[in-house]
Amino acid sequence: MQYVSAAACAVAAFFVSFSLPAMAQDSWPTKPLRLIIPFPAGGSSDQLGRVMAKELGQKLGQPVQVENTDSKGTKAAAGAAPDGYTLVLSGVGTNAISHALNPQLDYDSLKDFVHIFQLSEGPNVLVVGAASPLKSLQELIAVGKAQPGKLTYAQVHASSGHLAMELLKQTISTCVNGASGTRNCTTLGLTGVPFTGAKPALDAVMANQAGMMFTNLDAVAPHVRSGKLRALAVTSLFRNPQLPDVPSISEAGYPGFKAVSWVGISAPAGTPPAVVARIEKEMDSAFKATEIRKQLEAQGLVVVASRSADYTDFIRKEIERWRRVVKVAGVQTPS
Repeated sequence: MQYVSAAACAVAAFFVSFSLPAMAQDSWPTKPLRLIIPFPAGGSSDQLGRVMAKELGQKLGQPVQVENTDSKGTKAAAGAAPDGYTLVLSGVGTNAISHALNPQLDYDSLKDFVHIFQLSEGPNVLVVGAASPLKSLQELIAVGKAQPGKLTYAQVHASSGHLAMELLKQTISTCVNGASGTRNCTTLGLTGVPFTGAKPALDAVMANQAGMMFTNLDAVAPHVRSGKLRALAVTSLFRNPQLPDVPSISEAGYPGFKAVSWVGISAPAGTPPAVVARIEKEMDSAFKATEIRKQLEAQGLVVVASRSADYTDFIRKEIERWRRVVKVAGVQTPS
């Protein structure tokens, strides 16, 4: 009879225990996943989430089931088991602007999640009605500075369009030191007209009841093409292929100006690195496909397809950006 030493048994036990998690991760996934989308069904964020769920499910060989919730869905995802079977749609509102508006937010986008893959970003567009005399961003700025209060804009409180306007006003403002220690500032004197939603706000701009607004490209592109609206600028760093004749604010004289909507996929903090790497790989493969990219780009989106490290760094910078804008503007949490 052969005897095995206690040391040998300990070494064997170590390697068995070490290999079990790896084996479990190698077999992942063994059941359907769920993707929490913290928005109602039918909107642009929901549609992008469903595209990602479909493509990821095909790559993984397991369905990714969509679960639409309200804004509490992000908090629910943060508290879910970090086993790779719960994902959440992350975006500028839930994972950046929310931190700026609510210092007491009940989740931390940088501590409670591992951000896996950014799919896309899309610009807001600065539009005026067809009857507006304004033909360019430069004309708008000149009138806004020379006649403060004359120009109005449609404002949906704390929306991405509202905050894009606040960023524009802060970017345009200039201050110089005057005599006796005085400080003279010139600002973009626009007056906000409040609306409860993007559609009534857009209708008001088309009816010349409000002078202008920032809103999502997909919402305004058809009206720009039909001549009901005039686009003055986009908020991405570069022009958008869907509106090739419309300059970006960055190229119109304010380098670095950027205020975009973006979406991606995240998971609860603690999700195994092997699972994160697998999702990264499959999502990257899925959205390199020409047809999928064409479909998204036809909506005015830019397919970013950035992986975990870059997406996490991007979210950190977005939180800092919108905290500064909200603080300076004094925007309050929506009631």
